Amino acid sequence: MASSNNLNEEGIVKASREAMDVLYDLSVLLGTGLDRQTLALCISMVEDGTNPLALATVVRELRREAEARSAKTRGPDDIEGGMV
Repeated sequence: MASSNNLNEEGIVKASREAMDVLYDLSVLLGTGLDRQTLALCISMVEDGTNPLALATVVRELRREAEARSAKTRGPDDIEGGMV
């Protein structure tokens, strides 16, 4: 019976991995900019009941803030990390 459970668990893991691969491919096609780890976290949050639209809004806002901080750090004479 233990080997039967092992095979079942392996099947579940394989199916989960394949589903994640498909979701990641869709994410890339849609240009979300999410890496696999971040996408997996977002999926987990939605599965746990987080509102997907609210989550998308938070992700966009965090990106805007990160870009603003990055632009501040670079300064006006710095384009993409290199001096003009």
